[in-house]
Formats: sequence, structure tokens, C-alpha cells
Amino acid sequence: MSDRLDDLERRIDELRSAVRRAMRARDTGTARVLRAELRRAERAWDALVSTVPTGPPEPPAPRLVTVREQVHQALHLLGAPAQPRLIVAVSGAFFGGTIRSAQLTSLRRDEARSFRSSPYGRPYYLCAALTDRLSPARGLLTLSAWPLERRVIGPLSPRVDFLTCAIAIATAIATATAGAAAPDDRATRLLAGMARNIPGGADGDVVLSGPERPDPERVAAAARAELAVHAERDTRDRAELAQRATSQLGDVARLFGAATLSTIVKEEAR
Repeated sequence: MSDRLDDLERRIDELRSAVRRAMRARDTGTARVLRAELRRAERAWDALVSTVPTGPPEPPAPRLVTVREQVHQALHLLGAPAQPRLIVAVSGAFFGGTIRSAQLTSLRRDEARSFRSSPYGRPYYLCAALTDRLSPARGLLTLSAWPLERRVIGPLSPRVDFLTCAIAIATAIATATAGAAAPDDRATRLLAGMARNIPGGADGDVVLSGPERPDPERVAAAARAELAVHAERDTRDRAELAQRATSQLGDVARLFGAATLSTIVKEEAR
């Protein structure tokens, strides 16, 4: 019982802190979900201290997956910088996520504040993609655990990243299908929209179960064929940008971007 009480008390403290953060961010939807979870945890604590268990202990309450963790799941699947809309779609289609694009607006700023207050205190940070000016790319999120070459954006990178994401989504759907699990309709609709923008991705003799269900293997093959055309040049451009970022930027700016040219000059002076 003691271990169970300790777990519940830690969970209650975590939820109270999370509620306060959500209220400060004026994220009422997340705050409402967190408060409901907090009430369940407090009721479980009350029940545990007021009764003597006569059977096996109750299984722990399912852990709430935070917005930050849901974004991490989606980006990990995609393997490339992505816009909030795509992150939200992937999170919902493959992980049952409940995040909304509006919740990602301040997320990068929160991550930057956290990094500044405790550098490398977390296993990963949700950070910015960097443009050719080494400034943060508007709306593009990446993972700090990725190599810098994957987090910078050259002239061909938007197309390369689109194709990379399409391959990742097609592969995830194909894997689920091979395991006898029916893919989520949202996943197939997402892939169908991407396939229409890939030459050969939705053409030819493809076995379809409906107009919005492309063959994931065909989409992946078509995306890889186009990716091979751009990969060498994009890899070279990104390597050059990564080298510039490494030599010109400090730790914070390498993750979250240099806001202005003057910022780069200051970093060089350091």
C-alpha cells in the first residue's frame, strides 16, 4: 500500500503543477482534462487510505500523455521537420492524439525557456528548424535529438522533407496492415492527399478499396524515386548550413535559431 500511496502522491503533485501551467498558458481545454485526471487521482488516494485492501492492488491509472509527448511521438514517426497541422494529423491518426494546432503556438517558446533555465536537462527538446539565415523557420518543429543536418532547411529541403514524411506515413500504414490491424481512416486520407502530390503515387494499376485508399507501397516507392533525384544536392546544402550553424551559433541558437544577424555577431564574439 505504501508504494501505491507514494505513486499517487507524486502523480497528484505532477497534475497540480500541470494544471497551473495550463492555466498560465490559458489553455482551458488541457486544464479541464488535467483537473479531471487530478480529481480521479485524489479519489483514488482517499479510497486507498480509508479502506484496507482485500484483494490484489488496483492497476495504476493510465498516464496522461502531455501535448509535448504527443508532438514528440508524431515527429519521431515522421523523421523530418513538420508543420503543426501535419503533426496534429499524424498524432491523431497513429497515436490517438488529442492535440490541436493552437496548442503548439507557444510550445517552442516554452521549450526555449526551459532550455535556457536548465540546458540539456531533458532528454529532448521540441525546437525550431533553421533557415539558410540560421533563423527559426516559421512554424516548422523538429527534435533536438536529430543531427543538425536534419534540422536545417536548404532550397530543396521542403520537398525532400515532404517526401520523407510521405514515406514514413506509408510505411506505418503498410506495417499496420501487415500486422492485420486496419489502418485508421484518418491515416489513409492523409496519405491519399500526399499521394496526389507525388508523381506516380496515385496513378497506374493500384489495388484500391476506395477512391481515398492509395496503395502505401506504391506511394512509398514513388516518393523514394523522386527523393533520389533531390537527395544529393539537398544533403550537400544541409551539410553546409549545419557547418555554418555549428561555427556561428551557441547552444541555444543552434536549437531555436538566431533571431537576427546581430544575434549571430554576438554569438561569434563569445
